[in-house]
Formats: sequence, C-alpha cells, structure tokens
Amino acid sequence: MSRGADSLSIFARHEKLQSWHFLRFHLLKENILTVPNLLTASRIVSTPFLGYMVTHGHFEIALGLFVVAGITDLLDGYVARNFKGQMSSFGTFLDPLADKVMMTVMFTTLSMANIVPVALAVIVVGRDVLLVGAGFYVKYISLKPPITFSKFFDVTNASATLHPSTLSKYNTLLQLLLISSALVSQVMGWGDNPALQTL
Repeated sequence: MSRGADSLSIFARHEKLQSWHFLRFHLLKENILTVPNLLTASRIVSTPFLGYMVTHGHFEIALGLFVVAGITDLLDGYVARNFKGQMSSFGTFLDPLADKVMMTVMFTTLSMANIVPVALAVIVVGRDVLLVGAGFYVKYISLKPPITFSKFFDVTNASATLHPSTLSKYNTLLQLLLISSALVSQVMGWGDNPALQTL
C-alpha cells in the first residue's frame, strides 16, 4: 500500500500514462513533514556513513547501521498505512529514492572493497540510476503547465504517486539479501564460504 496523499485523485491527464496503473495524480498541496518521511530521510542521511564504514573495514558498524536502516524502512511503511495523516505522494517518491541511494552506495563500496564483483555493482547501479531518472520524468509530465523549475522541485506539490511492481519488490529483496550476506560474511569471517560465493 502506497503513501497516497489525502487529496482528490484524478485519472492521468496524459493519454500515454493512462495504462500506467502504478501512478495516481493529485491536485492539492500536501504536508510532507510526516513521521514516515522523516524516517525515510534518516536513511538517506545515514547512507554516506554506512558507505564510509564499508570502505574503511568497519563491517560490524556497517552491519548495525544497515539493520537499523532496514527497521526504519519497515517502520515508515507501517506508520504511513496505519496512522491518519501520515500518507503522502512525496513519500512514494522519497522512499524508493532512499532505497536506490542506499543500494547504489552499498554496491559501489562493497565492490571497492572487493567483496562483490564490479560487474554486478555496475548492473545494479545502472538500473537504479535509470529508475531514478524515470521517477523524475514521471514527476515532470504529471505537472500542470507551465512547468517551472520551482514547481518541479516543490515537494509539497502532490502531483503523482508511485506504486512499485511485485517484480521490483522481489528484486529489492534479493539485493538486500545479497548486501546482508556480504556484511555478515565479513563480520563472521565467512568470506570464502562456497555458499556465499554462489550467492
């Protein structure tokens, strides 16, 4: 269930978007200072520290931060779904953006530390960059003309909500499993375990 804004939903005014079932468009401004959005923002803020810990070999701290980030990811969704006034269109963009930022940093730093193959990191990062770009494109075409720089970056403008596909959710789950396994293997000294090498 997404963080849809508490505002009037309308069908996509763009014909080419009418078949995009994972989008909903909104007319009103919204409150973005919600608990879920703050939790999501905390994940983005913590990501550089997480990457720093990986590149400097502090895998115990990195694993702890990664677990905390995972808990906040679950918690923000729970709060958004179950507490009134905590849902927002901005949250549906911010939450996957936070995931992509963390995945990009983690796969980049893990490859720099020779823990995951560089080729795999390139594939994951490239895919995430494309998805983030697609999100900005959706934001652009969902705005009412004239589209200005200030309007585009006005995060209180509830222009659209994104709904990840089931395939995307499974893909993210597999990435989380790989990162978790990589960090645990370093903490426990299992780097040469055949099962982990296969994963």
